[in-house]
Amino acid sequence: MKKTAVIMPVIAIALMCRAGAALAADNPPMLKNDPKRPVAAIAHDLGVTPGQFVACFDMVNPTPGGNRPESETRVKSNKAALLPCLQKANPDITNEKLDEVMDRYRPGGHEAQVPRQ
Repeated sequence: MKKTAVIMPVIAIALMCRAGAALAADNPPMLKNDPKRPVAAIAHDLGVTPGQFVACFDMVNPTPGGNRPESETRVKSNKAALLPCLQKANPDITNEKLDEVMDRYRPGGHEAQVPRQ
């Protein structure tokens, strides 16, 4: 068997692994419970760790598919779960601060939280 026949597949595999590693570095894995939002940026702006944000967000029941909520009840119950949990990590977080930060990173901004009619 020729050396080229053995070396070429090895080189191809090495290049694919290298490309995969570069892609993974550019796109870090998303944290559970919040696959569409930049968790690290939100956590930074709220003055909590990404782990604290994810743990608190675990209690939130977001609208499936990123759609607008079907009722004000869902919005209020999510806020009632999220805000006190985050305030345990950072007592300086106010309702207004949470809204400001979440709206900044929410696709559609504040309007995306207005319940469907």
